[in-house]
Amino acid sequence: MKAISTSNAPAAIGPYSQAIEANGTVFVSGQLPIDPSTGEFAEGGVQAQARQSLTNMRNILAEAGLSMQNVCKVTVLLADIKDFAAVNEVYAEFFAAPYPARSAFAVAALPKGAAVEIEAIAAR
Repeated sequence: MKAISTSNAPAAIGPYSQAIEANGTVFVSGQLPIDPSTGEFAEGGVQAQARQSLTNMRNILAEAGLSMQNVCKVTVLLADIKDFAAVNEVYAEFFAAPYPARSAFAVAALPKGAAVEIEAIAAR
């Protein structure tokens, strides 16, 4: 296994890696909507938070030499399922057909009170 780390995404807030590569597969940890330059959540509501989470993911993948086109599976965690459509609009800015497989869940709460957290699995 190889850890993937970049300063262009927020540092892990616990005992985990931004991403791990194993046998050509990159597992990107859940990305909170933290702007790595400020350490704060992106301002502007759930769409701004989703955009920051996906930007963080894109930056981690770039560090691994990959792009969003390498993503095979995405999991979207929402603090409120009513935000599903709004997050979908932003999601469409980052992915093109063929779209990765995806799951989306509403959860009781996310770390630091985030509205969204997004993780992914990518392949070379």
